[in-house]
Amino acid sequence: MEKTTENISQSQSAHDDTESGHPEDNFTGATGVLFERAMAQTRMAVCLTDPNQPDNPIIFANRAFLMLTGYDHDEVIGKNCRFLQGPDTDEDSLNLIRKAIREEEVLVVEVLNYRKDGTKFWNALHLGPIYDGDTGELLYFFGSQWNVSDVHAARADEHQAKLLARELSHRMKNMFSVIGSIVSLTGRQEGAKQVTDKINGRIRALGNAHENALSSASAGPADISEIVTAVLSPYAAGSEDVFIMRGEKIGLSTSTISLVGLVLHELATNATKYGALSADEGKVTLDWREEDGHLILDWKETGGPKIDHVPEEAGVGSGIMSTLLKSARGELGLDWQEDGLKATLHMPVMS
Repeated sequence: MEKTTENISQSQSAHDDTESGHPEDNFTGATGVLFERAMAQTRMAVCLTDPNQPDNPIIFANRAFLMLTGYDHDEVIGKNCRFLQGPDTDEDSLNLIRKAIREEEVLVVEVLNYRKDGTKFWNALHLGPIYDGDTGELLYFFGSQWNVSDVHAARADEHQAKLLARELSHRMKNMFSVIGSIVSLTGRQEGAKQVTDKINGRIRALGNAHENALSSASAGPADISEIVTAVLSPYAAGSEDVFIMRGEKIGLSTSTISLVGLVLHELATNATKYGALSADEGKVTLDWREEDGHLILDWKETGGPKIDHVPEEAGVGSGIMSTLLKSARGELGLDWQEDGLKATLHMPVMS
C-alpha cells in the first residue's frame, strides 16, 4: 500500500496464533473465527486499517501480506501503510488513494511499493470502506494487494519494442529516400530518366512495405494484409473498390516482405500501363493462403483491355522478380487470360 497519510492498514494488534494476530480482538464470535481462517488461507495479501484511530493504522494483516512485503507482524501493526512507499512511488497514485479514503470510495490503482529489503514491486491495490451493517458507521478500510511487477515488465518491453520499431521505420524511410535521391541525380546526369523512374518506383514499394511492417508490429512477423495494403494503396487512385483483398492472417519474415512488396509493385505497375488498372472498370482480386509453410498469393485482373497476345519476352521487372524469387526458393506463374492477367506467387513464408 502507499505513502499517504490516510492508508489502509494491516494486521492487528494482538499476539499471534495465526501469522497476523488475533482478528477476533476486532471481530468477535463465529464471525471472527471465519474471518481469521479465511484470511489465513487466502493467497491474496489483505490488510485492514482503522480510520477511527489517529493516522488510520493497520490493525490486521494476513500472512500473504507479510510474505509480499517482507515485514514481520509486529513491524506493520499500528503503522500507516505509507511505510511501503519509497523515492519512486508516484504521487498521482497516492493522491488517488488519499481521495478514496477521504471520500470513502472504492478504488483500484497500481502503485510502486517497496519491500523491507528495499526491492521494488508494482502493487495492484484494491481498497474500500467497511461499514457497520446496523448503524452505517465507517468501521474499517479494506485493502487487498497483488504483485503485478511481471505485468508492468511486459508492458515496458512492449513499449520499448514499439519505440524501437518507430525509430527503425523512420531511419529506413530516410535510407530509402537517400537511395532514391542518388538514383534520380545519377539518372539526370546520365540522361536516363525513364530508367531511374522505374528504379525509384521499386525502391518506394520496398520502403512502403518495410515502413508499414516496422511501424505496426511491436515484435515478430508482419501480417501480409498490412504489407499488401501499404504497397498497393498508391495504385488505388482514390477508389477503395479497385482492389478486392481476401486472405488469412499470415506472418511474413523481413526477407519475404521485400519480395512480396516487389512482386506486387511490378504487377500493379504492369496493370496500370496495360492491364485492369488502365481501365475505369478494371479491378484486381487478391487471394492468399498458407500451405505447408508456403505463401500462395493469387492475383487476378478483370475489366481491363482485352488481351489478344502473350508478351514474347519478359520485361526488366519480370527478370528482377524471377531472379530474386529463385534465390528465395519461390516462383511467380503468369497466365495471360483473355479477360486479364492471372498471376500466382508461391514462396516460403519465412524465407
